[in-house]
Amino acid sequence: MVFNTGAALLDAIVLAVVSLDAGGTYGYKITQDVRQVIDISESTLYPVLRRLLKDGCLEVYDMEFGGRNRRYYKITHAGCAQLNLYRSEWKIYAEKINKIFYGEKKA
Repeated sequence: MVFNTGAALLDAIVLAVVSLDAGGTYGYKITQDVRQVIDISESTLYPVLRRLLKDGCLEVYDMEFGGRNRRYYKITHAGCAQLNLYRSEWKIYAEKINKIFYGEKKA
């Protein structure tokens, strides 16, 4: 993708991906899901997860899988509220960009 992905957009995408599974999801799966829409490395993703944990948007728990512990991330109530804010802001932003790209007239 030729467009740069800023921190807020990465946060929004990760929160959206984590919110899809009410029981939580693990880092590798989050990376794979995010990679379906943007190119991201695990070295980029894990600082995003740590920031969202620190901000109270995610919580973490470990569960045994295949004889090893796997760390799961789950969205919190604060994370849901932040995701809703991102969604509403994205809608406004996308509409403005589409007006510029496609020459739509202002209402």
